Amino acid sequence: MRSALGGPRVLLRRLREVMAEPVSAQERLDKIVVLIAANMVAEVCSVYVLRVDSTLELYATEGLNRNAVHLTVLRADEGLVGLVASEANPINLSEAQAHPAFSFRPETGEEIYHAFLGVPILRAGNTLGVLVVQNRARRTYSEEEVEALQTTAMVLAEMIASGELSALAKPGAEPAVHRSLQLKGATLNDGIALGYVVLHEPRVVVTNFIADDVAKEQKRLEAALATLRADLDVMLERGDVADGGEHRDVLEAFRMFAHDRGWVHRLEEAVMTGLTAEAAVERVQSDTRARMLRQTDPYLRERLHDLDDLADRLLRQLLGHDHASHRGALPDNAILVARSMGPAALLDYDRKCLRGLVLEEGGPNSHVAIVARALGIPAVGEIANATGIVEPGDAVILDGVTGDVYVRPTVDLEAAYAERAKLRARRQQQYLALRDKPCVTRDGEAVTLMINAGLAVDLPHIDETGAAGVGLFRTELQFMVAPSFPRTSEQLALYRSVLDAAHGKPVTFRTLDIGGDKVLPYMRNIEEENPALGWRAIRLGLDRPGLLRSQVRALLRAAGGRDLRIMFPMVAAVHEFDEAKTLVERELTHLRRHGHKLPDRVEIGTMIEVPSILFQLDELLDRVDFLSVGSNDLVQFLYAVDRGNARVANRFDALSAPVLRALKAIVDRAIAHGKPVSLCGELASQPLGALTLIGLGYRSFSVAPSAIGPVKAMVLELDAKRAQELVCGLIAKPLGAASLRDKLTAFAEAEGLPV
Repeated sequence: MRSALGGPRVLLRRLREVMAEPVSAQERLDKIVVLIAANMVAEVCSVYVLRVDSTLELYATEGLNRNAVHLTVLRADEGLVGLVASEANPINLSEAQAHPAFSFRPETGEEIYHAFLGVPILRAGNTLGVLVVQNRARRTYSEEEVEALQTTAMVLAEMIASGELSALAKPGAEPAVHRSLQLKGATLNDGIALGYVVLHEPRVVVTNFIADDVAKEQKRLEAALATLRADLDVMLERGDVADGGEHRDVLEAFRMFAHDRGWVHRLEEAVMTGLTAEAAVERVQSDTRARMLRQTDPYLRERLHDLDDLADRLLRQLLGHDHASHRGALPDNAILVARSMGPAALLDYDRKCLRGLVLEEGGPNSHVAIVARALGIPAVGEIANATGIVEPGDAVILDGVTGDVYVRPTVDLEAAYAERAKLRARRQQQYLALRDKPCVTRDGEAVTLMINAGLAVDLPHIDETGAAGVGLFRTELQFMVAPSFPRTSEQLALYRSVLDAAHGKPVTFRTLDIGGDKVLPYMRNIEEENPALGWRAIRLGLDRPGLLRSQVRALLRAAGGRDLRIMFPMVAAVHEFDEAKTLVERELTHLRRHGHKLPDRVEIGTMIEVPSILFQLDELLDRVDFLSVGSNDLVQFLYAVDRGNARVANRFDALSAPVLRALKAIVDRAIAHGKPVSLCGELASQPLGALTLIGLGYRSFSVAPSAIGPVKAMVLELDAKRAQELVCGLIAKPLGAASLRDKLTAFAEAEGLPV
């Protein structure tokens, strides 16, 4: 057999002619397999297409029995063809029948063929089918022939993805490229959304696959690679790499891959087969993605993201596209799909059209999840390969309750979820009817419900929910979404607008809680082994007093003539609170000397989230005006469990005896000292959690705006005394670290409480 190296270019040109002919889909496929067989001097060429039922159907063949077309169907794990599909790797055998995976189908007549070469038909790393050539002679196909067949498979992938073959399929056996999928992820924000896919970073669409001049394409590739490397070098040498939201280690990884000879060699080989430079990049990256998606090593999966980003940069360089994603007008009912994104990027989109958010990365406590909750957008994260699975415009259902995402759902499923969405809307109307009703338990215990906030978009929620105020205003969000450090005047304007929107209701401003995982894009990131336990929050503020002083000054000026509540985060020792309080007092003196209007009253408190402070409560309560428990971090630190790490985040339950005993100690000491205490973590946003906290003695919560209705509905039906008897009785028993969730749920059900 002659080498296929010189052949693929001729083959690709002829394939282009066939693709342009006005013939039926079956005729086109039949002509394609004849062309491939002739070009590779193969006695057999067959195309198998992956179907929605996860089987592989023979769609066309040259050399096998033509009567087997559309009749031969293999399981996805059956035979050599199934092995190629499942592993997404070529299989090259001189004696196919000796392979343990060989499966004989008598209707095809393939028993006389020995040599076998099968390659996956890939698109964005997803298997769409298998392309096979066979010969009677026992021989191993050359690397050039394998490369040629993979190149041809790329053209077939586009034909399958276009939907042209759907007309050949029986109902229920359509090509899998458009099948319905159920994907499981992690809930970032509650809610149900039905809509259509919009990619946050639209894929670069390659339309020209076949080169007219291979030498010219080689030069285009070389020039684009040189420009890409030079751009990366400049960005790294300039030192201000964070302007684009990228960090030095990411760009260093890009530079390493851009100079990797293996990667560049594969690109050059793909161009040599007759592909355009951009098609070569897409083909190599699709092959790489297919292999790496099947890896379980998280480091390798992370490197896949780097390679994806680098390939996108190279494609944009070749096609002259701006690297920045474009925020065009969103269609109605848009479901945004992204690998990852920052909180500022999410705020760029039109909230009126945005129905939901799907992310490959990002857990419930990520910054973008916090903003999604503030915007009231249902969101699901940790959906593997989401951006490679969906196509722009695909119908999507997002279930933020269960963490499920349905891509291209069936009509019945869509109808069922549309009904669920209507029911949720009616329930929200019922919650709205409770807006002005006093939040009091059945036995007369008043419970204060406030909202957590951090952005201007949160402010209308105060009136919409009937909240008693803002129990936690996360001031760092303004810093996280800004392209540069907010000036004092910008901080002053935001804080003043928050107080205006509250209409006299209390607002508790938490000073900057940055550092750790909350890295500002315009600040130099300090590498730390354990960032959650590192230089962050009040530690950073006290070490950089100019930063804390400017914020405190803006808060004091914004609250002129009004009451102000300032709260310090992550206080681990009483002396830290003393230092921070002294700084506030100095700023008050400074403003008084310069004739500024001062707040009528300034209350200063602290978060309780570091376990060490539990053993200094009496000393602390002698100094503070109020306390607020940050249950998210407190539970994390109590159990030494990173709440952002999916492997351990669910290892312990916040509704367990050790946590509840710690929370009980805090509220008991606060009551003894006559100081108000609230709880502002996620625990209070769940009706069952709020029930438990009321049983411990808490009467003030700050929750997500969407949680006000459900928590209030539960409070109105609750007998606080009975809850107290249950919870205090449970934590008094020797239960170790056992979760009390089942017992608390059983109590709620027996009491008829909506949890």
